[in-house]
Amino acid sequence: MEEARDNACNDMGKMLQFLLPVATQIQQDVIKAYGFSNDGEGVLKFARLIKSYESQDPEIASMSGKLKAMFLPPMTLPPHGAGTGGVAAS
Repeated sequence: MEEARDNACNDMGKMLQFLLPVATQIQQDVIKAYGFSNDGEGVLKFARLIKSYESQDPEIASMSGKLKAMFLPPMTLPPHGAGTGGVAAS
């Protein structure tokens, strides 16, 4: 996982190319022990189930956020109002 993350260099396209397949394989190996099929469909069912529990359980929401942070590069937002064509308040 570390090697895949290093190869991706915080680039979203490279994350999808290098890190996502490794993460998916790990997830497939784990979820089969909990009754999910270890294929793409099982991963999607598991992800949907976790998503449905995020709003009900703060611990699941926190763990889900930490997991996503491992797979997604840090996102930087543009400065508020910059380049949006918005009108400044007077």
